[in-house]
Amino acid sequence: MALVIGAIIDVDAADPWASVGGGAAGLIGIGLALYAHFAQTPSRSPSVSATGERSIAAGGNIGIATTGDGAAPAVPPAMPTATPAAPGGATAGGGRSIAAGGDIGIASTGDV
Repeated sequence: MALVIGAIIDVDAADPWASVGGGAAGLIGIGLALYAHFAQTPSRSPSVSATGERSIAAGGNIGIATTGDGAAPAVPPAMPTATPAAPGGATAGGGRSIAAGGDIGIASTGDV
């Protein structure tokens, strides 16, 4: 815009317009940089799914999980320290399947 004013009027009249345009562009740039820095990005947790009869899915820690007939849970083991889930998801399909997106202490889908 300052070039157009400078071409139509003269260079001395374009100088203040160039200063205003440059200042406005700088402020817009700072605003966009601050927005990009502080904007919250939605965190996606990995998808964990297990389909089928007697299936187990865990997106975090599980102490004990049993789905078998007559299964009695034992004394829970000491859980390991929490570790971040691996990127991506875990999917297990079919009967008695196990999917883990995190740690599992003990998981049993068989008959006891």
